[in-house]
Amino acid sequence: MVDYLADIALLLGAAAVAYLLSKTLFAIIIKLMERATSRTKTTLDDRLLRVLERPAHFAVILVFLYFAYLHTDFPTLFDGGGIALFTPAAIMICVYAVMRVAEAFLDWYAEEGAPHRGASVTSISDTLKRVANIAIIVIGGAMVLGVFGVEITPIIASLGIAGLAVALAFQDTLANFFAGVYITADRPIKIGDYVKLDNGDEGYVVKVGWRTTQIRTLPNNLVIVPNTKLAQSVITNYYSPAKEMSVVIPCSVSYDSDLKKVERVTADVATKIQKTAKGAVPDFVPFIRFNEFGESGIKFSVILRVQEYTDKYLVTHEFMKALHSRFKKEKIEIPYPKRDIYIRKG
Repeated sequence: MVDYLADIALLLGAAAVAYLLSKTLFAIIIKLMERATSRTKTTLDDRLLRVLERPAHFAVILVFLYFAYLHTDFPTLFDGGGIALFTPAAIMICVYAVMRVAEAFLDWYAEEGAPHRGASVTSISDTLKRVANIAIIVIGGAMVLGVFGVEITPIIASLGIAGLAVALAFQDTLANFFAGVYITADRPIKIGDYVKLDNGDEGYVVKVGWRTTQIRTLPNNLVIVPNTKLAQSVITNYYSPAKEMSVVIPCSVSYDSDLKKVERVTADVATKIQKTAKGAVPDFVPFIRFNEFGESGIKFSVILRVQEYTDKYLVTHEFMKALHSRFKKEKIEIPYPKRDIYIRKG
């Protein structure tokens, strides 16, 4: 009994020495590595350094315990069976380390790695962390069972059948989830963008969840779009690559109009609106392009520029009022839709 107490004391002493040694050693190593990682632009290496510190402590303690165990009478007492416990312990430490690395990477991606960060990325990241942790634990558990001689092939087959049944039962939910992951990773849209779908729905993106995406329309209603539908839609993103955009306003004048005068007057009005209207880009120089001989008059387009999509409504409103007033003053006719009919006699 005394010998076994001495062996237990040896194991406890080895664990204590390993803990103190690893603390001291890793404090020095981490300081040196932090100097190196501080020079990099990314914080991913700093995160990985922090999350791997604790698993490294456990690994050092396990190594010391293993060699101390070999110098005790326990291997003889347990007929060598006790040594087999160190392999599952090593597997669990590896599982713990991989889980922490996966979480650190997903946190980094949600906070810094994604070009368009936001609540949608964080939401998907939290879901992926749970899925990754479950997958890592299942794989680690299967490896531990294999160490103890448990036949895991039937278990894997059963899990595969169960997984297939669950996948079929939650087919739509899983499809929406993976579509949400795709949207978050590919980033065709982000929170705050003003978008228009090919079915005509348009508005501000307020949330990209794991199942649906919410779009707030200008009348302040929410359109809930399943992620699978959104992933398959043709999306016009009015905030990408930039918020500024051109506005093309169609106009027309009578065939009797002096086109040089029309161009000069219209450019003058457009320039004033461009500089004074709320939401217009002040330093943009508007321009006019005649483009069609219409049935009732000569058609042309005025190109203005606004700071973002919704500003086009007010800018167009102010321009049409000013142009109509100026055309009246300059006696430039805006034609009504009309058609001349010639009747041949005889």
